[in-house]
Amino acid sequence: MNTTQHKLNKSISRLQFITDSDNAEILNSTVESACRAGVDWIQFRLKNVPAEKMIILACEIKKICDRYCAKLIINDSVELASVVGSVGVHLGKEDMDVANARKILGEKFLIGGTANTYEDIVKLYCKGADYIGLGPLRLTATKAKLSPVLGLKGYENIIKRCNHENIKIPIVAIGGIVPNDVDELLNLGLYGIAVSSSIGKSNDVVSSAREFLEIIENHKNKITV
Repeated sequence: MNTTQHKLNKSISRLQFITDSDNAEILNSTVESACRAGVDWIQFRLKNVPAEKMIILACEIKKICDRYCAKLIINDSVELASVVGSVGVHLGKEDMDVANARKILGEKFLIGGTANTYEDIVKLYCKGADYIGLGPLRLTATKAKLSPVLGLKGYENIIKRCNHENIKIPIVAIGGIVPNDVDELLNLGLYGIAVSSSIGKSNDVVSSAREFLEIIENHKNKITV
């Protein structure tokens, strides 16, 4: 396995917030609160929304991200990512091939992909993805056509195989994650987590986001001590 394909110097955040509202007021407020809490990675994800509305909403989110020096990642659409001027795109299993997206967007662009199996990870790694969203941990209502649930054991098995084959790429857990899951997931060797409802649907977005950030920071400190 060629480990040079992944650009290890690219900055991948350990907490990634994924939007799930097409209401402009709610969307902007939630992203603003998450950024204010310290979240520096916003994945703009909407489904079944007209292209014109997607561009308007994404441009507003881009302005918020720029104010807080946060990275904006566009879900699914290479075209929208180019139009909005985001720093990255996250591609699902049914979206454009990572290698083709790389040809269009260039080497500096962050490109992530969705995986559910070890084989998915190998494919994305060899195609030149910068990071991988692996899941789901458990059932979640924020995504249709959900892949088979992995659970902690599923993550453990996949991470062990990656380590054995020397596949070095940031792998981020996704799918119904709550604060109590974070330490266990990171202990398995996952790079970080992606969260939607646990932050976006919270009554206090700032506090919820900070809770995740603090757990991740505390985990990092325990490792370095």
